[in-house]
Amino acid sequence: MAFPRKEQPVSDFVSARHPGEQISFMRHGVHVSGSIHKILDNSVIVEISESDAVQIGAASNLTVVAHKNYTVV
Repeated sequence: MAFPRKEQPVSDFVSARHPGEQISFMRHGVHVSGSIHKILDNSVIVEISESDAVQIGAASNLTVVAHKNYTVV
């Protein structure tokens, strides 16, 4: 039995985001910049450089960032 999904209003900040947009965030004390790859309900998937991925210890050049933890460049 599946429960129906609750529809939640989308904030103006989140609705204004689009794939390819440049954002920046902090991870493990490192300032990281990247572009939005996919927008989710509570976060975005961000494509970052290989060197930034190594610095923050990410397994690939894609990482998840909560909407509250990034700024638009």
